[in-house]
Amino acid sequence: MSKQTAIVVGAGIAGLAMARALRLRNIEVTVLEQHERAVGASIRNFGMVWPIGVPSGVLYERALRSRAAWLQLARDADLWHARDGSLHVAHADDEWEVLCQYHAANQALRPLRLLSPAQATALSPALVATGLRGALHGGDELRVDPRQALARLPAYLEARHGVRFCWTTPVTAVQTGRAWSGQRCFEADQVYVCNGAAFETLFPALHAAAPLTRCKLQMLRLGVAEGFRMGPALCGGLSLIHYAGFAEVADVEPLRRRCAQDYPAMIAAGIHVMAAQNGAGEVAVGDSHHYAHTPDPFDDAAINTHILDYLSTFVQLPQARVLQSWHGVYPKLTDGGSEWVVEALPGVVLVNALGGGGLGMTLAFGLAEDIVAGRLQPRGVAQGAPR
Repeated sequence: MSKQTAIVVGAGIAGLAMARALRLRNIEVTVLEQHERAVGASIRNFGMVWPIGVPSGVLYERALRSRAAWLQLARDADLWHARDGSLHVAHADDEWEVLCQYHAANQALRPLRLLSPAQATALSPALVATGLRGALHGGDELRVDPRQALARLPAYLEARHGVRFCWTTPVTAVQTGRAWSGQRCFEADQVYVCNGAAFETLFPALHAAAPLTRCKLQMLRLGVAEGFRMGPALCGGLSLIHYAGFAEVADVEPLRRRCAQDYPAMIAAGIHVMAAQNGAGEVAVGDSHHYAHTPDPFDDAAINTHILDYLSTFVQLPQARVLQSWHGVYPKLTDGGSEWVVEALPGVVLVNALGGGGLGMTLAFGLAEDIVAGRLQPRGVAQGAPR
């Protein structure tokens, strides 16, 4: 009996996760990627595996499976990673109240600790101590360097698992059992399209009918004093109104109203501010959120200024200087869904908008395992999905 075969379109984190999950089921895999390497949203992020950002239940369990996969890959593929968790800090009473409510609701479900100001500053020397009310430490959160990880994982998957990669191979058409790159045809039993918003060119009618938009985010990378380590990934109060996991169990409305009054320009730009340090000591800071089918290709310097100004209210970095700034674009669901997994044609599955959008590093490996194991059934032809 011949082995099953699969084509994966896209070598971003969703595509790599699908390739790994398929190979673990002994399915032969060919990955088709239009670029020489991953250059999209998968390398333009914090590199944070972020279970605290998702609600408890299915998504949290999926995030934990992804975390386990990342730890295995970090060991086997020699990826830099840090397991020191997350630190959400409060410099206002309404922020502290949200953290206390979140802790009370989840302390039996997640590894969480409420910290005094002294305990928080001992964990992170980067915190602004003046006015600090306390912090919530999450033990689940993990950091990788997305640029390093996305560069090394293809070679690891090829050498360890026999995944075949075809670079500079743009996919121009997909049919049941086939993917085309110009005149070149690749055949397989299954096709998984994991190329983010770019699938619009393959299935324009399906894209037009889907509850999807695009999200543009802006970020910066900072250099700091040599040898300075800031500890866990750090988040300010705006993150408490950004992530659904907090609103699920805490009353965030007083904080939301106060932030709308104090930071109207930041709220309008969808800004919440986080900071995460990589192995080289550089600190990724961001980000903003602008939703549109066609995002502006030009970055807004005022957004970067807002991010840095707000960062200074809860983080102090010695000798901080901007090394790089950039933007990324990823698909975002508009219907509140947690992923968009659709059978576009028999045997052709589109995997998109992980976590509703923007949580690929956190959920990709767990979602891929769920799809391949049949725990998540794609919506599609049988349910009357448009093509």
